[in-house]
Amino acid sequence: MAGDRAQIDLIGFSPDARYFAFEEFGIRDGSGLAYSSIFVVDLTEDAWVSGSPIRREADDESKSLQTVRTGAMNAALPLITGNDIAVAADLVALNGDGQPGLDGKTLAFGRPGYNEGTVLDERDLAILSFESQSTEDCETYFGTTPVGFELTMTADGETKILHRDDGKLPASRGCAMDYRIYGVALPALDGEAETGAVIVAVYAGSFEGNDRRFLVVPFAF
Repeated sequence: MAGDRAQIDLIGFSPDARYFAFEEFGIRDGSGLAYSSIFVVDLTEDAWVSGSPIRREADDESKSLQTVRTGAMNAALPLITGNDIAVAADLVALNGDGQPGLDGKTLAFGRPGYNEGTVLDERDLAILSFESQSTEDCETYFGTTPVGFELTMTADGETKILHRDDGKLPASRGCAMDYRIYGVALPALDGEAETGAVIVAVYAGSFEGNDRRFLVVPFAF
């Protein structure tokens, strides 16, 4: 039994770093169908923009993942261009899937400096899970209680809560079983440098095991 481990492609930021877009894609467990979902997030409001996400899924196994991804991107272009998302995203820190011994619960990062190896404004992220409630009957389906998460950022000895779930989990989370910090994205090159996005991996119960999906939490330096 193995769930579907979605991949992520960072599309970019708007010049003022208010908007951030990314694609989540993969092959569904059970059906074997390709899918692609494109999210445009208002980082100021910490919410999807109207019309997001854009979702596309193959109707049979003969349709390739690339075809589905192209269809999703074509459908999302008006939303991407309409929010002026034209600044590349820089994945400045990552808990890589192939790195042994990582539990994904912490991640240190900062702004890349001009000289190689230089990191400025260092921060430490930490994520923890706690029992919560879902819109789905997770006890019946999976025999376990769903969990929410709290994400904190520490700098210069001061810890700030970036996000803590309150009340029922959003329906998009399903029966969330675990969370990990996937990485941190900042605007690249000459983009606005004060705002970024923490990418959180959500592991939710599904047909053949836990499926990985993504969400983002905004932060400011």
